[in-house]
Amino acid sequence: MSTAHEALKFFTAPPIGKTGVINTVKILLVEDSRSLRLENERALQRAGYEVICAEDGEEALQRAREEFPDVILLDLLLPRISGLEVLRRLRRMTETAEIPVVVVSGLSEKNRAHLIEEGADDYLEKNAILPVKGVNLLPKVLEDVMCKIGRKHGVNFKQTPTLK
Repeated sequence: MSTAHEALKFFTAPPIGKTGVINTVKILLVEDSRSLRLENERALQRAGYEVICAEDGEEALQRAREEFPDVILLDLLLPRISGLEVLRRLRRMTETAEIPVVVVSGLSEKNRAHLIEEGADDYLEKNAILPVKGVNLLPKVLEDVMCKIGRKHGVNFKQTPTLK
């Protein structure tokens, strides 16, 4: 196995909570930058996630209602409807209120407390997941976030891909 992306393994933990076990993690990736969206989509797919994408806030809300993703990765600076407004609407709609949302933004970490207060489950800075060109740490960082979300929401992501 020549790269970290090829060196995949899966962890299995006992089911927790009323929602049971999720075998394949479906992620809604909301990003208006085509290059970032494609790079993150490819990295997540190589790591074993099922990925659906949205380019703007309106599409994000529609895809969330139609696709019922396990997790939403949400950019803040979006066309049509801002990421913050998308987050607020997701939390108000019965069918999407319980979907974990991780905000992924280029804005400073100082926004974390406000976003958590608004309903985000976590916050990731784009610089932390893309530290240098050609290196995408999103799958590895997401692994840790998924464990935390799983405990918070009572979900066991049975086959959350992990990198060695």
